[in-house]
Amino acid sequence: MIAAGALLMQYAHAQNTIDRSKQPLPGPAPAITLKDPVIYKMPNGITLLTVEDHRLPKVSANLSIDAGPITEGSKAGVVNLMGGMLSEGTKTMPKATFDEAVDKIGANVDLSASGGRVEALTRYFRNAFSLMGLALKEPAFTQESFDKLKTQAITGLKTQAKSAPAISARVTNALTYGKTHPNGEFETEESIQKLTLNDVKEAYGKYVTPSRAYLTIIGDITPDDAKKLAIEVFGTWKGAQLTLPKLPLVANPAKAEIDLVDLPNAVQSEIKVVNLVDLKKNNPDYFPVLLANYILGGGANSRLFMDLREKHGFTYGAYSSLSAGRFQTTFQASAAVRTAKTDSAIASFLSQIKRIRTEKVTDEELVNAKSLYNGSFALNLEDPARTATFASNILIDNLPADFYKTYLQKVNAVTADDILRVAQKYMSYDNTRIVVVGNVSKMPDGLKKCGYPVNLFDAFANPVTEIKTQTAADVKPVDIFKGYIDAIGGLAEIKNLKSYAATMTMAMQGMSLNVDQKKLAPNKEVMSITMGGNVMMKSLFDGDKGYQQQGPGKKDMTADEIAQKKVFTSLIEQVDYLQNPAFKFALKGVQKVNGNDVYQIDITDPTGKLSSEYYDVKSKLLVKTETTTQQGTVSITNTAELSDYRKVGNLLFPYKVAFSIAAGGQEQNFVMTATDIKLNTGVTADDFK
Repeated sequence: MIAAGALLMQYAHAQNTIDRSKQPLPGPAPAITLKDPVIYKMPNGITLLTVEDHRLPKVSANLSIDAGPITEGSKAGVVNLMGGMLSEGTKTMPKATFDEAVDKIGANVDLSASGGRVEALTRYFRNAFSLMGLALKEPAFTQESFDKLKTQAITGLKTQAKSAPAISARVTNALTYGKTHPNGEFETEESIQKLTLNDVKEAYGKYVTPSRAYLTIIGDITPDDAKKLAIEVFGTWKGAQLTLPKLPLVANPAKAEIDLVDLPNAVQSEIKVVNLVDLKKNNPDYFPVLLANYILGGGANSRLFMDLREKHGFTYGAYSSLSAGRFQTTFQASAAVRTAKTDSAIASFLSQIKRIRTEKVTDEELVNAKSLYNGSFALNLEDPARTATFASNILIDNLPADFYKTYLQKVNAVTADDILRVAQKYMSYDNTRIVVVGNVSKMPDGLKKCGYPVNLFDAFANPVTEIKTQTAADVKPVDIFKGYIDAIGGLAEIKNLKSYAATMTMAMQGMSLNVDQKKLAPNKEVMSITMGGNVMMKSLFDGDKGYQQQGPGKKDMTADEIAQKKVFTSLIEQVDYLQNPAFKFALKGVQKVNGNDVYQIDITDPTGKLSSEYYDVKSKLLVKTETTTQQGTVSITNTAELSDYRKVGNLLFPYKVAFSIAAGGQEQNFVMTATDIKLNTGVTADDFK
């Protein structure tokens, strides 16, 4: 006890003598000792690298086929589809049987178009490795599996159709490299739809081969046993001879430009400042580039993060990346920013890029960056797989044999002058490409303040002549509301509507929920969401007061929420828009929703609540609503897209509503589908007690 007390006193004294106003100085770079893997070149082209490590009774293996960038052309998506089919069973083992065999031994087996990976306990590794080999050498390629994966691929593309990050990634690559470049082409619903099973088989024959393959086996196994097993499983495997493609260098823009994609449903602007670089890992510039990128945008202490997030509050995070490789790569600085601050955020990006190109980094920044790489590199060495990765990188990238052994020496030799030089060489400013995906109608003055030419593109990188943000001068919001009322059945029919009851299903995060909604004129409403008979959520308003319930928790509506409910006196809100002069409207112009022209109307209700509604120009129907609320520092945007209008009695109602809730850079989506709607029946005052 006395010894423990003395130890605590020493600890307390040490804490009191530390000057916490100063950041501790980083220690010296750790010494690097690397154990070289045992390398064996198999006759069929596979290079085997074995790292012996008996600390744990398990072994892992990774087979990577070095095909380089693949140009798919009109068959874009075929390689990914082929890779997925490698996990759909073999010629002798249907998928269910194969999966059961893997599960039975507690192994992990993953397949892709570029090879496979397996991990298992030592005593089961031979069986697991053989299963991976069988899947790569003898895939089943059944029509049933092909049809299933093809449908899933198309569904995935439809899901991403309105995703700003997905569109940004696609358009950025297409514009940067060009659509015919392997890094710039992309799959579409049309290209996937045209694919056949024979296309998949042809892709397999071209690219899944022992040629230019690297097999790393790591763990509780000797090099001799690894060699014997590799020969046993892959020794007789034959395939096409791969040669790396020769790709011409692609030029950056002659002058800086903004490439803009209008996405009206976007809740933020996705910004990417990008330029192509030609940087090999064996280039001496590689190490200064690592540190330059870290200082600019490599983490939460970087200049971009501190400027765009901490100083200005434009975004939750701003970062940069600059990679090296055998082929052209990119320097990118990116962030998802508040739409209204798009032009200001672009200015901040370019200001920080210009700064690192024209001013030397500080001694403190340089020391901190080196310290990060010293620590992270040493930490990574605790993973035995890293040694094998280093060895294969040396072979693939034509690196000096001591590249990784002297890695930290080269990092710590970098000077501020080196960083200034490589920033000027690889981080473009005057000839960069600024790709913006966002809601143009909510960008004040567009992007005119930036001072760069603006090129317009659609979501598939096709040039667009103009973005329509205005509509005919003689169209007024009241005319649009009247058109909607006429389109769904007319004012006389709406006045006869006293009650509404709908039964719906809702798909959310893999769950199937039941939804019941009832409304009674003038403004009573109740909605309950159940699963398996249990009430998950419920909201009720009886005309004077109400509550929201989630599970056992129940919360009364606030005075503001009650006031917002009371502004409506009709079950069809547009009637109140026309009859209550306290509603205010602003026609924002013609936008696009699912490829169709729509009128966007911003609405302010009598309580001051803001929302936007979108009415199809041709059908006159309401197709989308959008509201944005603020909870503390977090902005929450709720979007609903209405479709599948059907006649119920003499009125039209949407039978499908797709919801999206975006907050804090995260997005949640779910779909509600009506199964039955009844008018003027099945609703009583007792339903709202």
